Amino acid sequence: MSIFDHKDYKDEKDFLQNFKLDIPKDFNFGFDCVDVLGSTEPDRIAAVWDSEEGPARAWTFKEMQDCSDGAARYFRSLGIGKGDRVMLIMRRRIHFWFAIVALIKIGAIAIPATHHLIADDIVYRNKSASVNAIICADDDKILRIVEEAQEQSPSPRHLIRIGEHSGSYECRLHWELFDKGMKSHVEGAPLPRVTENDDPMLLYFTSGTTGYPKMVVHNHVYPLAHIITAKYWHNVHENSLHFTLADTGWGKAVWGSLFGQWLSKAAVFIYDQDKLVVSKLLKVMDKHKVTSFCAPPTVYKVLLTADFSLYDLSALKYATSAGEPLNDAVFYEFERRTGLQIYECYGQTETVPVTLTSPYTKPVPGSIGKANPLYNVVFLDADSNRLTPPCEGEMCIEMKPGDPGVFMGYYRNKDMTDFAWRDGCYHTGDLASVDKDGYITFIGRSDDIIKSAGFRIGPFEVESVIQQHESVLEVAVTGVPDPLRGQAIKASIILREGFDPTDELKKELRAFVKANAASYKIPRIFEFVDELPKTISGKVRRVELRAQDK
Repeated sequence: MSIFDHKDYKDEKDFLQNFKLDIPKDFNFGFDCVDVLGSTEPDRIAAVWDSEEGPARAWTFKEMQDCSDGAARYFRSLGIGKGDRVMLIMRRRIHFWFAIVALIKIGAIAIPATHHLIADDIVYRNKSASVNAIICADDDKILRIVEEAQEQSPSPRHLIRIGEHSGSYECRLHWELFDKGMKSHVEGAPLPRVTENDDPMLLYFTSGTTGYPKMVVHNHVYPLAHIITAKYWHNVHENSLHFTLADTGWGKAVWGSLFGQWLSKAAVFIYDQDKLVVSKLLKVMDKHKVTSFCAPPTVYKVLLTADFSLYDLSALKYATSAGEPLNDAVFYEFERRTGLQIYECYGQTETVPVTLTSPYTKPVPGSIGKANPLYNVVFLDADSNRLTPPCEGEMCIEMKPGDPGVFMGYYRNKDMTDFAWRDGCYHTGDLASVDKDGYITFIGRSDDIIKSAGFRIGPFEVESVIQQHESVLEVAVTGVPDPLRGQAIKASIILREGFDPTDELKKELRAFVKANAASYKIPRIFEFVDELPKTISGKVRRVELRAQDK
């Protein structure tokens, strides 16, 4: 069976019981997906790229094959090879796709990173992973922070930038030119195959909702496990133009804009933007006739502030969300405006989807779907005893490191790896509940749980109620020290335009929660804020909010 042939199932039971993943020997995504499609279907569109600064451009699989081959030969000419660690700080430039496929082909380890990092972040990454080379977008800020980081962490042997630098920052160090090198190596000897399935391919520094980022390593089988992401969550097909809104420094970019989509022969849409502007986002979705869309709940909340009647979104047939649980109010309002339900999923940097709402599963607002049929998802109590559904506990995966889609371990940290992989399971560290029908509901990170007056309260269950109030744009709930209760509930709220941050509104919000939730879930503190601290993936950093209240 071809890696491009994905079965359609008759119903949910058939899918959950019979889905399986065939793993070829020594699979390499660059050769076995990109090059195969480049050779057999050279004119098939792989990506459509658009930008605020330049004209849109479609790229075929043949062009992806040629550009990644050129980049791979160029990297080899610089001495970059198997096992070398290469950091990519490339925003949403199309060059990211050329570069990451090239690195996969030559067996180097790609380390995607966001352009929002500061010099200290780069230093930490260079030292932690012994980075050998850095490839950057031609951006003044990125070039400057990378050069600053070199002074304290000179491990990168090569600094490579895309484009001809036209900014105001005057570089002090020598930079190789990606475009020139790639184009000069498009023609050349065939690239040798040097990888095996268990070789490390991709390294991500986690978002870091708590503590310093960990280094998550995935092997060459990881792309294949994302077939379930694209085909059975995003519901793409060979005529799709799928748009996942994600910075290339976040793992969600390869979830939604590379691996599973191309293994399903779907085209991906890439929008290179500085910041989210709702009108521009909806305009390009209209312009390019995007057929499926994935974004975190925060983006859906912001999208709903726009007037959808100004845009033709009739091509949009499917909507998905992940990153944090989606509030019921957002689910129903999006459905009212578009006729589309939002299919949720749950996963981590360490995994592919652990749970998902597949096309065969009826979406239930507030649920992150059912267990991925690749995995035996189990629920454990605080003593690692297995619980029988319906139940509530830590969501874990019964498997071993290196199984399809789940990370090999934390790079250079055996103790942390052993802690995550224990009792024959990977421990996600996330609490969830599962009902008798298999629907799973996310409760929160174990360290986000609020313990107040003997009750255990997940932030999301309180946020879901507050979010329904007309004045609330965003909300984050945390526990703050309280001498009587142990912890009290605090709600940090960003208001919608037109609402004033008054004491009267706080009273109104308290009354609203009281009328719609159990009494022990009522926040004692309401605080109006201009912004909430977030990771690059859009998750609220509750650890920062808690630190402010110590």
